[in-house]
Amino acid sequence: MAIDTPSETQSQPQSLPLQRDSDRQDSAQNAPQVRWWKRGLLVIGVVAVVAMAATWIPGVSSSREYGPKLTHTIARGNLLVTVTEQGTLESSENTEIKCKVRGQNTVIWVVESGTEVQAGDELLRLDTLFIEEQIAERSKYAHWSQSGAERSTADAARAKLAISEYKEGRYPAQVMTLEKDFAIAQSNLRTAQNMLAHAKMMSARGYVSQLEVEDKEFSVTRAQLDVEVNQTQIDVLKRFGIAEEMETLKGNLAADSARNAADIERAEADASRRDRALEELEYCVVTAPRSGLVIYPSAAKWKNTPDIEEGARVHKDQILLLMPDMSKMQVKVGIHESIIDRVKPGLAARVTLPDRTIDGEVASVATVTSPAGWWTGNVVKYDTIIELPSVEKLKPGMSAEVEVIMARHEDVLLIPVAAVVETEKGNFCWVQTAAGAKRRALQLGDTNDIFIVVESGLKEGDEVVLNPLAFIEEAQTEVLKPRDEAKARELDSTESGNQQQSPLPPGEG
Repeated sequence: MAIDTPSETQSQPQSLPLQRDSDRQDSAQNAPQVRWWKRGLLVIGVVAVVAMAATWIPGVSSSREYGPKLTHTIARGNLLVTVTEQGTLESSENTEIKCKVRGQNTVIWVVESGTEVQAGDELLRLDTLFIEEQIAERSKYAHWSQSGAERSTADAARAKLAISEYKEGRYPAQVMTLEKDFAIAQSNLRTAQNMLAHAKMMSARGYVSQLEVEDKEFSVTRAQLDVEVNQTQIDVLKRFGIAEEMETLKGNLAADSARNAADIERAEADASRRDRALEELEYCVVTAPRSGLVIYPSAAKWKNTPDIEEGARVHKDQILLLMPDMSKMQVKVGIHESIIDRVKPGLAARVTLPDRTIDGEVASVATVTSPAGWWTGNVVKYDTIIELPSVEKLKPGMSAEVEVIMARHEDVLLIPVAAVVETEKGNFCWVQTAAGAKRRALQLGDTNDIFIVVESGLKEGDEVVLNPLAFIEEAQTEVLKPRDEAKARELDSTESGNQQQSPLPPGEG
């Protein structure tokens, strides 16, 4: 027993209520995308159930079409193209409280995240045992270095005084001593000369022997040598002795001064280390710089525990706590790389919080993707900031669903996604007519995954078949045609290759 194909009048009551009422269609398109997905899934489910039922009812198939079909009447409406992502509320301006203690330190107490505090309240404490040991050690070295610096300062001062002492004291005394010896030598020379003259006179008269005269001559020679030696010593002292001694004294002064500078620098360094350890001891108790809310910084996605907790190890310049500005709130979401080109600063966005919905705006879009890994399912996304107006009772950490409105299309022809078949030759749909379903080529525009803008190929009032692949043999043929053609081309290429590789008959080649 064959079942007649439902006419246009008979299939009309099976159309979805949403598709028959244009006013309700507009409201459905402007609703949140979550409800659109639910309705789309409902349509697909109904189509699948009807298709399965039509398959099992005997006699409903014909040579061209299979059983009753759900249809949709083409009408004009508004289309809202959005993308929805999940994010967390945060402040765009945070007072960062960083660790000022060097090295690795252990947190022994921390205030609970979300606590309202006053300026000066204690927020966090670090273990101080290691720093106290450093203070004792640095204090000892600081005293030793200071002692050495004082000693070298005295040595440098003494070396400086030695120069004046020599220049104004020892050198003139040495010159005077040599000049005195020179005068005595000259006096001795004159005496020896007088005695030699007297001896010669007495020798001529026969009173002194020649040997005594020779002895007086030797005395004169020795006296002359003494005069010359003293004269040379005076010249050497004045020309070389003073210069040599001055250079030695100046070198001693420079060495003592350099040693003193090194000792002073070492003493200052040791004192600075001691003072820094004393200062870091105060930093082990962290207090609130102002009044407000205190929260923990967000931990990395791949970590199982927060960075700040009792027993955690922290390092210098690590952010310990945040004090957000509650009047400047935002939501950071990740937009998939496939549609990031359509998201621009200035686009409107709807932010749905657990207790309200707020209109926001896209403030910025990252130019570089966030790191992807197993913690993100290897999905590549770009951080996008949604700026919110100043609203009371917003707190960081609240979960938020962000719907970014990428495009608005008003008064356009719309066709359900379920009515379109995509092939290598283009997009097609099947229009219900008195003679049956007829294929129609389409030029399509923007889509929100539920409806598509029709640029050409349909007019208002046309009735299109939903899920044509389940009911229309021609639709199945169009979809499978590229696959059949590809198999045919592959078979042809295989046969031609075999012919080229076949051996030549004997006696040829």
